[in-house]
Amino acid sequence: MKKHLKTILALLFFVAFSAFANAQLRVQKLLCENLVNPIGIDALQPRFSWQLSGEGRNLKQTAYELKVLNSSKTVWNSGKVSSDQSVFVEYAGKTLEAGKKYTWQVKVYDQNGKAGAWSEAAFFRMGMISKENWKAQWITPGYEEDSLRASPLFRKQFKSSKKIIAATANITSHGMYEAFINGKRIGDAYLTPGWTSYSTRLQYQSYDVTSSLRSGDNAIGVVLGNGWYRGIMGFSNQKDIYGKDLALLFQLEIEYSDGSKEQIISDGSWKSSTGAIVYSEIYNGETIDARKAKTGWNNINYNDRDWTNAGEANFTKDNLIATENEPVKKQEKFNPVKIFTTPKGEKVIDFGQNLVGWVVMKAKGNPGDRIVLSHAEVLDKQGNFYTDNLRAARAQNTYILKGGEEEIFEPHFTWQGFRYLRVEGISGELNPNNFTAVALYSDMATSGTFKSSNPMVNQLQHNIRWGQRGNFLDVPTDCPQRDERLGWTGDAQVFSRTAAFNMNVHSFFSKWLKDLEADQIDGQVPHVVPNILGKNNLNSTGWADVATIIPWNLYLAYGDKKVLETQYSSMRAYVESIRKIAKNDLWNSGSHYGDWLYFRPVDDDNDGRSAVTDKFLIAQCFYAHSTQLLINAAQVLNRQDDVQQYTELLKRIKTAFMNEYVSPNGRLTSGTQTAYVLALNFDMLPENQRKQAADRLAENIKTYGHLTTGFLGTPYLCHVLTRFGYTDLAYKLLLHDKFPSWLYPVRMGATTIWERWDGIKPNGTFQSVGMNSFNHYAYGAIGDWMYRKMVGIDTFEDGVGYKHIRIQPHIGGGFSNASASLETYYGKVSNEWKLENGKLKMDVSIPVNTFATIYIPAKTASDITESGRELSKESIQGSGGEYVILKIGSGNYHFEAGR
Repeated sequence: MKKHLKTILALLFFVAFSAFANAQLRVQKLLCENLVNPIGIDALQPRFSWQLSGEGRNLKQTAYELKVLNSSKTVWNSGKVSSDQSVFVEYAGKTLEAGKKYTWQVKVYDQNGKAGAWSEAAFFRMGMISKENWKAQWITPGYEEDSLRASPLFRKQFKSSKKIIAATANITSHGMYEAFINGKRIGDAYLTPGWTSYSTRLQYQSYDVTSSLRSGDNAIGVVLGNGWYRGIMGFSNQKDIYGKDLALLFQLEIEYSDGSKEQIISDGSWKSSTGAIVYSEIYNGETIDARKAKTGWNNINYNDRDWTNAGEANFTKDNLIATENEPVKKQEKFNPVKIFTTPKGEKVIDFGQNLVGWVVMKAKGNPGDRIVLSHAEVLDKQGNFYTDNLRAARAQNTYILKGGEEEIFEPHFTWQGFRYLRVEGISGELNPNNFTAVALYSDMATSGTFKSSNPMVNQLQHNIRWGQRGNFLDVPTDCPQRDERLGWTGDAQVFSRTAAFNMNVHSFFSKWLKDLEADQIDGQVPHVVPNILGKNNLNSTGWADVATIIPWNLYLAYGDKKVLETQYSSMRAYVESIRKIAKNDLWNSGSHYGDWLYFRPVDDDNDGRSAVTDKFLIAQCFYAHSTQLLINAAQVLNRQDDVQQYTELLKRIKTAFMNEYVSPNGRLTSGTQTAYVLALNFDMLPENQRKQAADRLAENIKTYGHLTTGFLGTPYLCHVLTRFGYTDLAYKLLLHDKFPSWLYPVRMGATTIWERWDGIKPNGTFQSVGMNSFNHYAYGAIGDWMYRKMVGIDTFEDGVGYKHIRIQPHIGGGFSNASASLETYYGKVSNEWKLENGKLKMDVSIPVNTFATIYIPAKTASDITESGRELSKESIQGSGGEYVILKIGSGNYHFEAGR
């Protein structure tokens, strides 16, 4: 019996030990080109990333082995590679073939050199790769278009007599499209093919449609809308910006069980007609006449003899590219929180959140009944529906009922920015169950969280996130509601670091930066990307610097060197475009927006309190900053000749700044907060003049009692204050809740970030209707300070992408706690600090295969315990001013320090 008991115990110990050992390092979250099991990639050397997890501390990878297979045939095996690299491992095997599906797995070795099991298999399918693989023809409607330019329908019926094992649809269009097979919608993406610089870059999407096809008869249906391609866009009702046509390119690749293949392509054999969508424009909305719907048009057994044959067109395929970023998808849903009648007698629904998307409506009535849905962000002072700030955008969806059974309506090729919905055409009380608001934005993964002991600051974070969600709709738009909705470069660059915390914007921005380079003219950067404003709207300082700022911020946030490689020529061309026109290294020419929407007093400015900053001073600061970032990129890419020449240029730029804009005693010619913030943040002043400049900045803030910065000064304001020892003042600015401040809109009931500090004035009236968006994320850039300074989560440049993590909280502002977490490519990093019973408590989590330097606010290491124990001597790196500095590996840690 004892012998058996020993055997059983030994076996249990072995099982437990094995389970523990196997749990030490697990491979998960496999990505190819930043996507989970992507379909339709054109990268011939795709890159692979994986996450590791395990129990305990100091876990890391010391080697990996990666294999890629096509069916059961190995096309690449890396062999054992001694490396801790677990992100962006580049494929180095046989040439990958268009349309083929590949699977891949990885095996890793832990810190003890022990190999784990092979991961579960992930896959990727190659896209079309080159235009030669496109056999489909561009097709256009075969009928004469009406004046409203109703949305065209295309259909094709075909027969499949064999057993289908795989089918991929590759689709793009001039205009937007929605596609169907056998009546079933293809994919869950909206507003496809997305917005790019169409003349040189037109995305196609690839879909696995195997489950939609059947043996026997099948039918394809596609409907198009004007979209960005030829719809009304810009400030003067421009249309047909990229062309007058609507066109479809569709190629279905079918694989059969006997090994044979078949293509179903768009060509002149397709049929065309119109249907229920009689009008569709991004700004103005959509009109759907259900009486004109062609029931069953996208399914088999539909009689299309009255349809016209589609026309074939010889449009270029040279600009076709695979889609690399996440598509726009439906996201959160909102039910009405209130239904009321305004003082004007209008029926209005409040959804409680300013969002971007549309309303799905259920209705029942008589044939020809017309229901009009109008959208607004705010109500006026009297509580009436307010749309003046939409300018020329109608933002209305009109639905004409077929009559009879209950009908469901939603738009297809437009969107609105709104919180409130006005309903016209329904008699009696509105039923809240008949209206659902649906948010629409690019399907980026949520990566960051933030929470504090201050409810208003938490609402500010909510507003920051919803401002990003609403405006990151395939391109980073300035606003989602009025007759604009353009990819403004200045807004994007000031917010980019904040954006990279809240959501994974790696692929989103990478795609957009390629459009930026495509639209550069002699290195000059347009005000908006894609550029629809023409060749005379270029190189405004702080806007054009997006060409250098976002690539560098992406490199810091994600550790992706390829972003710098891809954008380097764009970065360099931009800096050179300034150098060409600079006089004695001064950029003192051109038209610039300057510190957009800076503080101006409400009344006449008789004593000069408007915070006007010399635009050329600003330009010189950003010229230096972009040159510095170009040097940084050149250093990473080992372009030493460029490092040398631009380092010399940077010295001359800063010397010119000192000679032109700084007095002998260090006073700037513009005494504004923005002037001092930019000069300090970009190191325009020599070391011995920086403290006095920071003191002048602090004194200016105290004199005003609030911030005065606009779009270009605001992102750096609190960072500069913290850097130079004025964190308490940074907290005062964060917590100020009167105009101008971040919390003033919160106090006024905002659920997103406003374009202006006082979009709604204290007396309840509005700012100028010409420019007054209530969903405009730029001022939300304060989030970056909240995450990186207040809570203290950051990355070191010697381990970008949070390989080497920095945790350095700045306690203050009367907060009793603050916490944040960030999902990196390595896993989740988090920090929560709280003040409790006279002690500071910090809970820190560091993901596997990374390490961290922790700065704990304490006088000495002896004041600190970790999980109730003294700190290990090996972890203590020293002290730096108000901090004790520790170096730790992966794991979860609980620190306490006396205060």
